[in-house]
Amino acid sequence: MSLPRRLGAEFVGTFWLVLGGCGTAVLAARFPHLGVGFIGVALAFGLSLLTMAYAIGHISGCHINPAVTVGLAAGSRFPAREVIPYIVAQVLGAILASAVLYLIASGAPGFSLSAGFAANRYGAHSPGGYALPSCIICEVTMTFLFLFIIMGATDKRVPAGFAPIPIGLVLTLIHLISIPVTNTSVNPARSTAPALFVGGWALEQLWLFWLAPIAGGALGGLLYRWLTSEAEGYAAASAGVPVRE
Repeated sequence: MSLPRRLGAEFVGTFWLVLGGCGTAVLAARFPHLGVGFIGVALAFGLSLLTMAYAIGHISGCHINPAVTVGLAAGSRFPAREVIPYIVAQVLGAILASAVLYLIASGAPGFSLSAGFAANRYGAHSPGGYALPSCIICEVTMTFLFLFIIMGATDKRVPAGFAPIPIGLVLTLIHLISIPVTNTSVNPARSTAPALFVGGWALEQLWLFWLAPIAGGALGGLLYRWLTSEAEGYAAASAGVPVRE
């Protein structure tokens, strides 16, 4: 598949992830008497990823997250030369999704960006008031495990066709754990788009939601590659393929 087509798929995929996840957080989480709450938002992010993985996984790999792209590159699953184009497409898709969400949400009486617009945050702005060190640890750890599970679920030795299910479920679990801490990023594109609309504190805090997820993603990819390198060498040797030490 050509790079422009793969970038188009990443654009659409990230658009859906942000519209589905952040849209649920903004429009439905606290809806009077019928709010879906944290559990609903967590499911929305997981289902958005799961559904889009089946839709575009065969086209672009369905990264729809700069941290995933970096992590897969670190794990030798993705060419480094395509990391930046993928990230640009993901961020643009996320921004368009936030623009559409803003147009929808602003039609309700009393709507205000000061409510946060699903932006990620730490310190005084954290949903649970968590301090910066806690938020850094949370984002690095969650993204590390996210990438580790993605690497495992998409390993060529795992039965094909089922990867979107554990990947969608782990994103749901990550949100259940960390929404109270940072409003859950693990995705710099998802963090950037709402922050651009909120401005002020959201933009000032955005650095964390690029640095921590990318660091965690790279660590997850590197660890999985290290853990499986010996197994790959053993499999190749068993098949009679020369292995270079």
